[in-house]
Amino acid sequence: MQNIKLTLQYDGTRYQGWQRPQKDGYEKTVSYKILSVLQKMTGEDILLHAAAKTEPGVHALSQTVSFLTGSALSPEQFCTNLNRYLPQDIAVLEAEPAPERFRADLNAKSRTYEYRVCTSKVYDIFSASYTAHFPFSLDQDAMEKAAGLLKGRHNFNGFCGVRRKKGTEKNLLNIQFNNVKEEMRKNIFPGSGNTEVFVISLTADDFLYQMPLRIVSVLLEIGTRKRRADDITRIFSGEEASAVSCEAKGLLLRSIQY
Repeated sequence: MQNIKLTLQYDGTRYQGWQRPQKDGYEKTVSYKILSVLQKMTGEDILLHAAAKTEPGVHALSQTVSFLTGSALSPEQFCTNLNRYLPQDIAVLEAEPAPERFRADLNAKSRTYEYRVCTSKVYDIFSASYTAHFPFSLDQDAMEKAAGLLKGRHNFNGFCGVRRKKGTEKNLLNIQFNNVKEEMRKNIFPGSGNTEVFVISLTADDFLYQMPLRIVSVLLEIGTRKRRADDITRIFSGEEASAVSCEAKGLLLRSIQY
């Protein structure tokens, strides 16, 4: 029995997330596509362990998964065959042997998500699948103040899409903001201009359902002065509801830390 660790990339646009119940769109998930290929390769019922369970429409720049198999195929053969038979919007960047007790989900120390917002008045259609359009000026100082209140160990039930009675305490390790001016490839797309992109990065030990999207949504409301930074404490206490989650297409699972 060998333990295989995969590093993946995928475009989540047409998928119902990493996984779903079998009776609720299971065949339209990223994990289903990978499992289908693995089962044909090995003849086994494979159990995949993923470091992050990305939601519908969310992308992954670097997702980590692991699985046990009795197959004699080498990690290199797994990598080659998976890339040969998987859809073009899912790619295996690396396959490598892992220690017997390694699990991609349980051994991960933290996860980092990145949310990309185009703040220009004119939307860049060539990055539209991976960037949300939010054509407003943002008060970054107010957002930084709110970030200070969000960071640390808290009960994030108010930022979860489904109310839970336990397991809602998470440690939000870091929030970063970055303004990026992206110059379009004018040789390829003549006449295109520059786009202003505001990037919000979130790192936590783990995330609840819709937690990254709801945190970003509240931060954007604070940045446009629809909310105040101290509303964060009222959301934690349950006095106020968090914002509805923002567009999933702007969210990217950037990395997993071990």
